[in-house]
Amino acid sequence: MEKVIGIKSVDFKITALGHGVVNWNGPTALKGEHPLKPYENHTLPKLRGYSNSIPNEFDEGITSKGNSFKVNRLKEATDIDFKKNPLYVSQNCIRHHLFKSQAFDLHYAKKSNLEKILASITGLVRGYVVTASQNKRTSPLLIEDFVDQLGNGNFEQFGQAGERDSSSFFSKTTFGDTQYISYGSISIEQLQFISLDKKFDREAMEIKQGQGEEVAQQVQDFIQTLNTNLNPSVAFHENYVRNGTIFEEGENGLLLNNDAIQALVEYILTMISELSIRQAKSYMYVDSITIDYNDSNKMMRIKRDESSISETSESEYASYFYAK
Repeated sequence: MEKVIGIKSVDFKITALGHGVVNWNGPTALKGEHPLKPYENHTLPKLRGYSNSIPNEFDEGITSKGNSFKVNRLKEATDIDFKKNPLYVSQNCIRHHLFKSQAFDLHYAKKSNLEKILASITGLVRGYVVTASQNKRTSPLLIEDFVDQLGNGNFEQFGQAGERDSSSFFSKTTFGDTQYISYGSISIEQLQFISLDKKFDREAMEIKQGQGEEVAQQVQDFIQTLNTNLNPSVAFHENYVRNGTIFEEGENGLLLNNDAIQALVEYILTMISELSIRQAKSYMYVDSITIDYNDSNKMMRIKRDESSISETSESEYASYFYAK
């Protein structure tokens, strides 16, 4: 069995800067004046590993029928250690803003127009599932949550205009300046091959006899627009086999050549480096990105040892499939 050689993934480390909270987690019950009557009007951002209750500690109460019961003891609004429970921006939020221009296009995806989806950044990078037809494409892009490093959290009390009573006051955990670190990876295996076959339950779209070459040309034409200096090629074949397969049973599908992969990798990295989010009166933007063209078997080595990374593409991308 031939060993797969070449760049297996393009990994990266992201540093982002900002101010305030761009990804809220909603209202949270916290300890009130009476232990059994919590405050329900405190708004918290997404905090890694935070729970609003104290483990293994309970407050006791009596029901109207005289029965006793226990409830988890809640924390105070100020009982947060922002180093142990850092602010973060979820990967779902990041992915939404990365692909914001095509965020709602999948609402109109049907069995009859999937070639348009496939020949797009949504089809090639973001991934999709069309429930009606069960067509799907797994995203080759992995992005972790953006985790804050500064911990500039504050407790703030607010009041609404009008009559002052208990319902007119509310509070928030807010943040000042932020600095986020995140990591991500582009899988070359998932990027380079697009299945057009039901055989292994990953059909990106259903094709008719003779349609494969037409779809391949559409995808190739789209990738060519991303970088006109490269020569991308997308080839259709009825039996693409994964390296190392015993019976050489393959799938109808499309295979991207080295230039096609390079054009998509460059475009993805540019999208990430230009990412900015402005919402909820706050903002965040990517300040720098460090890239590792990883040809080793150590996944995400950039997280553990930045001295071992390769910041330039010194070999071709790994080839995981062949036509049989």
